[in-house]
Amino acid sequence: MTRDVSPVGVPVCYRHPGRETYVRCTRCDRPICPDCMRDAAVGHQCPECVTEGRRTQRQPRTAFGASALGQRGYVTITFVAINILMLLLSVASAKNSGAALYGRSLGGLIGGATPLMDKLAVLGQCDAGGVTVPCGVADGEYYRLFTAMFMHFGLIHLLFNMWALWILGRALESMFGPARFLAIYLVCGLGGNVAAYLFQPGALSAGASTAIFGLFAVLFVALRRLRLSTSSVLPVIVINLIFTLTVPGISIAGHLGGLVTGGLVGAGVAYAPRANRTTIQVGVLIGAVALLGLLTLWQTGQLSAA
Repeated sequence: MTRDVSPVGVPVCYRHPGRETYVRCTRCDRPICPDCMRDAAVGHQCPECVTEGRRTQRQPRTAFGASALGQRGYVTITFVAINILMLLLSVASAKNSGAALYGRSLGGLIGGATPLMDKLAVLGQCDAGGVTVPCGVADGEYYRLFTAMFMHFGLIHLLFNMWALWILGRALESMFGPARFLAIYLVCGLGGNVAAYLFQPGALSAGASTAIFGLFAVLFVALRRLRLSTSSVLPVIVINLIFTLTVPGISIAGHLGGLVTGGLVGAGVAYAPRANRTTIQVGVLIGAVALLGLLTLWQTGQLSAA
């Protein structure tokens, strides 16, 4: 039996004692063999030094405080999946799945309401035998202001919104990071739904477009903050506004409410000074939710007193 013994005085890899080497880690100066070499800016490092460097090195962040994790788009993908799932559940709750998917408005492109839609969409007033009475949100079902942003009137409605979410969401999640993007999306959607509750309480309102209009505004503000061109975003916003104001059956209040909310929240989050960036960003988002909550309670009082 033979043993692999290195000549006296010849350095060996600290992780593989049987391997001779004349290469040393540039950080700890221990000998390392080719299997243990990790390329560095200068020379090579051993695996332990590489791991330690990653742990202690400050990770690069965007101008808005996001890490590289946002580039993977996990939140955007999750939102798309939730919206698809909710449409499937909505259609399953309907007696006529075809009418739920398409055929009710816009030349047969947009579907109709379903039992699940009636329970989760924004609604503040109902007609009870010719008398308008509070119902839905005004009857204490405040969860509708959140759930409505995941409900859609059929397949085409869903596809348009998910296409816009896929483009806007990945860009903004990369800029702001998963946590900030998640909060921004929900606050924008909430702002649009509260506006629909304030100005069109008798209309059944739903869709991710309240949040998406907010994302348009956030992207515009973020590009301005970075001093980048907004020429690709502004025309899209204008076209969508024209579409909103001219096509019947669209929640004008919801779209405009989402746009305004996105502009205000986007400005607060994007222009937060670096020194207290996270604190100010959290404060802006919490303040927006608090204000929207007060407006909701005020409208509930108005509808209940009528």
